[in-house]
Amino acid sequence: MREHFDKTTPPSPEDSAFEFSGNWGAFGKIALTNILLTIVTLGIYRFWATTRERKYLWSETRFIDDRLEWTGTGLELLIGFVLVILLFIIPLFIIQFVQQALLLQGQEGAAAALTFVMLGLIFYLGGLARYRALRYRLARTYWHGIRGGSDDQGFSYGWSYMWKTAIGYMILGLLIPWSMMSLWNERWGRMSFGQHQFSAIGDYADTFKRYLLFYLAPFIFFAGAVIIGIMTAAVDSPAMAGISIILLVLFFYLGLGLIAMTFYAKFYRVAIDGLSLHKLDFGFSAKTKDWFILLLGDAGIWLIAALAVALPAITIIGTSSLLGGFEMPQPGEDPGQLYLALLVPILVFAVIPFMLVGPFIRYRHWRFFITYMQCYGEIDLEELTQSDTSTSKHGEGLLDAFDIGAI
Repeated sequence: MREHFDKTTPPSPEDSAFEFSGNWGAFGKIALTNILLTIVTLGIYRFWATTRERKYLWSETRFIDDRLEWTGTGLELLIGFVLVILLFIIPLFIIQFVQQALLLQGQEGAAAALTFVMLGLIFYLGGLARYRALRYRLARTYWHGIRGGSDDQGFSYGWSYMWKTAIGYMILGLLIPWSMMSLWNERWGRMSFGQHQFSAIGDYADTFKRYLLFYLAPFIFFAGAVIIGIMTAAVDSPAMAGISIILLVLFFYLGLGLIAMTFYAKFYRVAIDGLSLHKLDFGFSAKTKDWFILLLGDAGIWLIAALAVALPAITIIGTSSLLGGFEMPQPGEDPGQLYLALLVPILVFAVIPFMLVGPFIRYRHWRFFITYMQCYGEIDLEELTQSDTSTSKHGEGLLDAFDIGAI
């Protein structure tokens, strides 16, 4: 029986088992040089850039009495990417050509079956990608010279991901919380750190009320839209109709997002609260308002990047007549020289700010999770021996291919 802890309030920094001591300035230097090297190498350096990011984030993260260490390499990530190209992307293109050939030959049934198989394969690989990425990250994370990982390759988890997700969407999607929590528990339950196995016992029932609120919100939205439509038609007021439309749009794009945020905030609290390792119990204390502040900050970063692009671009275009002595092209003249002269600096100004968004958002999200992560219990380093689980020789190519994030 697990002892109960109060996990609703984060402990003070000096009492917390987790601490992140990184700063924006040091990380910004890494992010900027990563971007410049990625541009110069036409994108090839991105794998080493990811490794440099993680080495910094891990090294600035303390767990109890020692900092984490990331031992993954850019070459591993590159190999993972190449494997995806060879084993997934190229076969996918071949299948598409075969499908078109079948359609041209009038074999619609065979083409439909091939499409079904292709979609099933993508579905399966999406689940496998989540599992393998977590396995890889644990295997490359060291603490006191000890790492995590799993001997399970994750192939059976891919099937679990398929059928549990399918069941989750049955009965009009009411089983989605069960599907999400069950897959979380299964994924973490197959992992280990040192010689100890993780245990994940999160209960989806604790999240169902929040999910039901999100589930019913669209029905409430359409009912409200109908009522407001009837009322505005009765009063015949253009101003009232305009205000009603604005309110409905705000509710649809912002209200539903905020309601979904309340569910995910509860989901992560329950899921991580159910996670344990030997005599250690984990918790996560971030509430909905904390998630809101996090995402509001992300939106602010995007806005700053957009302004950083827009203002110089407007300035360049507005003063184009002073740059190089160009004049606006007259009818019949070739405008290529002028447009090229304007396009190059605009692209330079545009690429770097938007490329900086991703690294800084990843930085904020890492700091967010470390800040609200909690750990209780006791650990004996003498009995925590090195893991003997197997490690893969390649990185998270599938994860990159499907653009899936993971804690």
